[in-house]
Amino acid sequence: MTDQSKIPMPEGSEKRSESLLERAAGRFDFRSAIAKPGGVPAEARAKAQPPREAPAPPPRAVAETPAPAPAPIVNEEVPPARPAPEPAPVPAPIPVVFHGKPHPVDREHLREQGLIVPEGAVTGLLEEFRIVKRQILVQAADLRRQKAGPMAQRVLISSPHPGEGKTYCALNLALSIAAEKESEVLLVDADFAKPSILSALGMPGGPGLMDALMDESIDVADCVLGTDIPGLWVLPAGDTSNHDSEYLSSSRTARVLERLTEGTPQRIVIFDSPPALAASPAAELAKYVGQTVVIVRADSTGQGSLEDAISLLNACPNVQLLLNAAQFSPTGRRFGTYYGYKG
Repeated sequence: MTDQSKIPMPEGSEKRSESLLERAAGRFDFRSAIAKPGGVPAEARAKAQPPREAPAPPPRAVAETPAPAPAPIVNEEVPPARPAPEPAPVPAPIPVVFHGKPHPVDREHLREQGLIVPEGAVTGLLEEFRIVKRQILVQAADLRRQKAGPMAQRVLISSPHPGEGKTYCALNLALSIAAEKESEVLLVDADFAKPSILSALGMPGGPGLMDALMDESIDVADCVLGTDIPGLWVLPAGDTSNHDSEYLSSSRTARVLERLTEGTPQRIVIFDSPPALAASPAAELAKYVGQTVVIVRADSTGQGSLEDAISLLNACPNVQLLLNAAQFSPTGRRFGTYYGYKG
C-alpha cells in the first residue's frame, strides 16, 4: 500500500480556515467595493434624498360672519301704485271784449268816397274785396295751423308812396271782413302823422294806439271805439308824437298788440300804416304782423319804388301785392254784373 502522507499546510493554518471566495476577495480587495452592512453611505443618502418641504403654517382661525336672520314675513296687502297726477290744464285766456260805445257810421259819406256800403247792393267793388278778404282769411287760418300765434290775426296795409290808395283799401277790406258771420275786425289807424280813418267813417276822435304805447296806465282795449256796423271796431291813432317809431320799437308794443286779440281767435286786426318809403312806422309794425299787403297803384307806382318798399317790410314773412285803380282787365272780366243780370 502506498504510503500516503499528509500534505503539509501552509503557515497560519492554525487560523480559521477561509473560503476561496473570501481569500479571492482579500487578495483582490473586493471588500472595499462591498457596501457595509447598514445600506447606502451617508453622503450618497444625502444626495439621493429630495429636499424636505417647509411645513405649512397652521390655518388661522377665520371668524365666520353669521348669516342675517330672515326677515319675518308680514302678511300685509301691498297698496296699488297711485297713478301719476295729470298736469293741470292751462286756463284759457279771458277774451278781451271791447265795450266802446257804438258810433253811427255815415253810409252816404261812404258812398261818396267810393267805399263799400254795408247793407247796400252788391257791386263790382264789393265782389273784388270779397275775393281779397277770402285770400287774407285763408292765409290767416294757415298761419294759425303753423302756430304763428297772435301774428296770424294781424294784417298790415301799406304802400310805397302817399296817394296810392292804402287807406281806401284798408277801409274796404275791413268793411268786407265785418260782414263775415264768424269773424270780427278791428281797424287800427296806425298812420300817426296823418290819421284819416275816423274822418272817413265820420267818427269822433279820442285816445288811441300811441297813447297806450306812451302811457303804461292806459289799457288799449279801453281806447277801441264801437260802430253801428256789426263786427266792425276802430282804434284811433291817438296823440301825435315825434317819436312814434321809437315807441313802436319798444318792448311794450308786443304786449299792447297782444291785448287786442287776447282770447279772441276770430278777430282780425288791420293796420292802416304810413307809406313805407315816407315814414318808418310801417317797417316797425311789419315785425308784429303775419301778413302785409302792399298797395300798388296801376298808373303811378314804379318798379324800383315797389322793390324798395318790399325790402323795408321784409320783417313780415308774407308780403302780397294788391293792384289798385286798374282801368282794364286782361281777361275782360268784370265783377258785380252777374247780380244785376236778368234773363
